Amino acid sequence: MGRVVALVDDLFFQMKLAETAKQLGVEVKVATNSDALAGLMESGPKLLIVDLNARGQPLQAIKRVRQTNKDIRVVGFLSHVQTQLAAQAQAAGCSEVLPRSSFTQNLAAILSASKD
Repeated sequence: MGRVVALVDDLFFQMKLAETAKQLGVEVKVATNSDALAGLMESGPKLLIVDLNARGQPLQAIKRVRQTNKDIRVVGFLSHVQTQLAAQAQAAGCSEVLPRSSFTQNLAAILSASKD
């Protein structure tokens, strides 16, 4: 079973993530702030999903994760017009930054890649 941690405070995306993960048999734990995220990272997930528009400084959360876990795949998503935020996310340590629409379309494939 794949282990995924997400920093998402948008209830709609939390439900979409949970439902897609359930269908795929992937375990997903959701944090709504960076402190909760730090606790969930202790389980050694294979994938971190970050809503780059989340409240609670998602860029700083990514930087904190990268200090202790250089190898984890980090996928961030945002509005397609936020090109400056996308560049900042990559500089912070995002492996991939996707527009929200692309992230939603490819969510099953993104989650499936975290399976053992």
